[in-house]
Amino acid sequence: MNRISHLFGIRYPIIQGGMAWCSGWRLAAAVSQAGGLGLIGAGSMHPETLREHIRKCRQATSLPFGVNVPLMYPEIDKIMQIIVDEQVQIVFTSAGNPKTWTEYLHDHGIKVAHVVSSSRFAAKCEEAGVDAIVAEGFEAGGHNGREETTTLCLIPAVKRICATPLIAAGGIASGEAILAARCLGADGVQIGTRFALTEESSAHFTFKDRCLRLNEGDTILTLKQLAPTRLVKNDFYRDIEAAEQRGATADEIRELLGRGRAKQGIFEGDIYQGELEIGQIASQIKRLQPVAEVMKELVDDYHTALRRIQDETGL
Repeated sequence: MNRISHLFGIRYPIIQGGMAWCSGWRLAAAVSQAGGLGLIGAGSMHPETLREHIRKCRQATSLPFGVNVPLMYPEIDKIMQIIVDEQVQIVFTSAGNPKTWTEYLHDHGIKVAHVVSSSRFAAKCEEAGVDAIVAEGFEAGGHNGREETTTLCLIPAVKRICATPLIAAGGIASGEAILAARCLGADGVQIGTRFALTEESSAHFTFKDRCLRLNEGDTILTLKQLAPTRLVKNDFYRDIEAAEQRGATADEIRELLGRGRAKQGIFEGDIYQGELEIGQIASQIKRLQPVAEVMKELVDDYHTALRRIQDETGL
């Protein structure tokens, strides 16, 4: 049996990214119902809001789901207590040291996966005893690693040094891409952008519509003085670009960014002055679909691609 499917008790080794402002209970429940692992994105939620989403998700599906927690979250203690109180079984952590919370979560019977952008950090995950490693290439949307390593290079590099079950992320939105990741050594995949642009995603329709009209090259990794973030090129991005070109300090960039910029863009739909976080692969997605339809396409296209390769090689 597939290691990721067995670990999380799911039908397909497909995990939905826990994206801020996109991954509410509706999206998580829909992905879990379709055979994958849905994740609620705690990064954009107040603690009690997270509790509400966990309870609604549990009412909507009896299948496994989890919570994604950025470890730099300001009220992390409250978030982790709610996760324990609500008996969440799976947590994906990111943006921090996996040693900080893995033992605590394990002590409460919770499986832990951690997101990394380099093989060096993957090794630290294995030392921390996580149950799975998510290796995310810089094609991904939102916050990225400073290494700018692509998924195609990152997965085999991590596989070479780590025995922990490995999940590939970044630029994956098709069955063919899932097959490619599996060929490189990944046990499963985490998909963000494709699920962010579904009917069940909590992102604003205007944000989804803008992303569905993106062309190749319309996203870029920026905000490197703070935390590298892949954004759609819009008026806000051009303001950041101009500030960086004139030599603005990190504090000046931080002031320009302000508070709630991602919410303004993704959740409220301000496609001009909002922070529009989405992956490179968005340029290949042209239709707003329900999750069930997306999952069926991913699985069917995976098997079609696998059969084509087998037929061509005679194996």
